Amino acid sequence: MIILTIRTDKPEAEVGLFDNEHTLGYTKWQAHRELSATIHHKIEALLRPAQKTWSDLEGIVAFRGPGSFTGLRIGLSVANALSYALQLPIVASGDPDWIKNGCVRLIKGDNEQLALPEYGAPVHITEPKH
Repeated sequence: MIILTIRTDKPEAEVGLFDNEHTLGYTKWQAHRELSATIHHKIEALLRPAQKTWSDLEGIVAFRGPGSFTGLRIGLSVANALSYALQLPIVASGDPDWIKNGCVRLIKGDNEQLALPEYGAPVHITEPKH
């Protein structure tokens, strides 16, 4: 099973490509405020050397948090959009072994259908200024 992993909870983002639990490729980069502009390019750059395309993907594992509100929102939005568009199962995890546990869950047939973030604290929204 070809699995894409996505972690975007901190300024250094990570994407990985796995064949079951075997690593085909993994990259980290200082995405910080450029995450939304760079994540798709990083995924494509991960697929190329493994001789894979978007259509070869068979599942997605996303890091759900806790972490940065904006980072998690962008990463999980990308993961959920790819899952929906490519009709792939998706699971999310926030534990230290998130990749391994997520891959095992996908291989077993789990599918959350929608990966939701876990921010680690209530979201604080400021009142609009009038």
